[in-house]
Amino acid sequence: MLHSLNKRLAPLALTLMALSAGLASNSYGQTDYPNKPIRLIVPFTPGGVTDASARLVAEQMSKRLGQQMIVENKPGASGNIGTSQVAAAEPDGYTLVLGFDGTIVINPHVFPSIPFDPVKDFAPVGKIGDAILILVAHPSVAANNVKELIALSKTDPNGLNYGTSGLGSTPHIAGETLNIVAGSKLVHVPYKGGGQALIDVQGGSIPLVFTAVAGALPHIQNGRIKGIGVTSAARAPSLPNIQTFIEAGLPNFVLNSWVGILAPAKTPAPVIQKLNATLNDVLSDTEVKKRLDVLGVTAAPGTPSAFSDQIKTDLARYADVVKAAQIKAN
Repeated sequence: MLHSLNKRLAPLALTLMALSAGLASNSYGQTDYPNKPIRLIVPFTPGGVTDASARLVAEQMSKRLGQQMIVENKPGASGNIGTSQVAAAEPDGYTLVLGFDGTIVINPHVFPSIPFDPVKDFAPVGKIGDAILILVAHPSVAANNVKELIALSKTDPNGLNYGTSGLGSTPHIAGETLNIVAGSKLVHVPYKGGGQALIDVQGGSIPLVFTAVAGALPHIQNGRIKGIGVTSAARAPSLPNIQTFIEAGLPNFVLNSWVGILAPAKTPAPVIQKLNATLNDVLSDTEVKKRLDVLGVTAAPGTPSAFSDQIKTDLARYADVVKAAQIKAN
C-alpha cells in the first residue's frame, strides 16, 4: 500500500518541485538584475541634447548598477524607428529607450500612423529632466522681448518665419501655441536639425528660431543672436535677463521639452523599480545636475507613475495644438 501511495504522489511531488524551481528562477532573475549589459536606444543621431543627456545618465547608471549601459543611436522617422524597436523588444530590462516628448507625445498626432502605442507599449522608468526652450532672433529684428515680437509679427502681412529642428518637434509646437494663444503671425520653417537653423538665424537667412537654451546660449553670449523669451515657468539660470512668456502676459505658457527612460511594456515591476531608484540616485548627484544644467536640462527625479501621468497628460494636451495648427507629416 505504501509503495502504491508513493507512486501516486510522485507526479505531484515533481510538479511542486517544478513550480518551486520556477518561482526561484523568477525571484533570482529579478534580484540578480542586471547580470549583463543594458542597451539604451537613443532614436536620434549623436551630438544633440537628447543624446548627450542619455550618455551622461548611462555612464552614471552603469557605475551604480555594476553593469555597462550601452548607448546605441537608432535614428530615423523623427525617432519612430528606434522607439518602435524597443516597443517590440523582450521585456526583461535589458533594452530601454530614451523617451523624448516629440517622439512619445507629439508624433502620435502628427504622423498618420506610428509603429507603437506610447501608453500601451511602454513601462515608464522615470524622467531625466526638462529642457527649456527659447525663442531667439537675428539682431536686426526690431523686437527685443515677447510683446514686441508678437506685435511685430502682426504688422507683416506674410508673418515672420521661425525655424525649428523639424515638423512636429517641440519647438514647432511652441511656435504654433504662441500663434493660438497670442494671435501672433509666425510661419514655421522646418529644418532637418536645430543646428542648421541656428546657423541660418545667425547669418540672417531666417529672422527667428525656436530651440533649446543649451544650443543657443553661446551665440547669445557672443551677440550673434538675441534672446526673446524662454518657455519655462521661471527664467533660465543661464540667461537671467531674458523674460519668460508668462512674464509677457501669457498665463500658463510653459512648454518645456523633456527626456526620460522607457522600457517595453510588461517589464517586471522589480526591474522597473531598481532602474528608477538608480536613475533618481544619479539625478540627485550634484555634479550630474551641474552637467545637465550645461546641456540646458533641469534634472527631474520622480516615480514611474508620475512620469506615466505626464505622458498621458501631454498626449491629450498636444492633440489640441496639433489639430488647431493642422500639423501633419506627409
